[in-house]
Amino acid sequence: MFDKLVIFGAGLIGGSFALAIKHAGAARSVVGVGRSPEAMARSLELGIVDAVADSVAGAMRGADLVLIAAPVAQTGRILASLLPFLEVGTVLTDAGSTKSDVVAAARAALGDKVGQFVPGHPIAGRESNGPDAAIVDLYRGKKVVLTPLAENATHDVERVAAAWRACGAVIHMLTPREHDKVFAAVSHLPHLLAYALVDDIANKPHAGLLFQYAASGFRDFTRIAGSSPEMWRDISLANQGALLEELDGYIAQLNALRAMLAQADGQGIEAVYANARHAREKWINAIELAEAPAPDSAE
Repeated sequence: MFDKLVIFGAGLIGGSFALAIKHAGAARSVVGVGRSPEAMARSLELGIVDAVADSVAGAMRGADLVLIAAPVAQTGRILASLLPFLEVGTVLTDAGSTKSDVVAAARAALGDKVGQFVPGHPIAGRESNGPDAAIVDLYRGKKVVLTPLAENATHDVERVAAAWRACGAVIHMLTPREHDKVFAAVSHLPHLLAYALVDDIANKPHAGLLFQYAASGFRDFTRIAGSSPEMWRDISLANQGALLEELDGYIAQLNALRAMLAQADGQGIEAVYANARHAREKWINAIELAEAPAPDSAE
């Protein structure tokens, strides 16, 4: 599928993409670029990449597909650095968790070559980071959202989609604005809440006692607070408007629950809990149905 795949950032996201592409036999060569020499050396040692580029010019020479798998705040700078070496036919994409800011950065950095950039976002992850966190099946059965630009050629969008399909992913399409509103609600807000809760407890004078008795419920609720603070700082700021809307709505919900609790309104509290449980059950059932293996056609 690709003679040369270039990965900017060979950690969890970029590294897992590279491993999956190599496992599928979809790239003859995978070249890594990163800001940490130690991380890049480790990605080479682990077989995530076949070579580490010593310059952007060398990395971009003959590249078919370039994945930017770095914190979203770095996207514009990375695109600007590769622009002088961007060849006709090279397709660029990213794995950022926000899209409107990434598209704006791409337009500013690439100018009339922005059509070679196809924005994307894999909906998969773990709390660990770096090359050692990369796994070959991270994207198998997971969604990847592409947010194509009006300037994108159809065949370039399909090349990016095909690369993700080779990783086992399922492709979805949204506009950048739709993407950011959706993920502000179901991803960015939950991360903010998990970080806030753990930080609140950690700052209490009896934090040690509280953590001593925190069990599986607390662990499950706060699991995502183990993610990269730098990455989630960038995501929060990049999607500030949509995240503020969701946060305001959540605060209103908390205030409503607080009023019910203060008034000992058990019926109201139970109604909220029951509706939440019902909605969650429907969501879990839908996920299980979507991820169920296809029937054996031989039967």
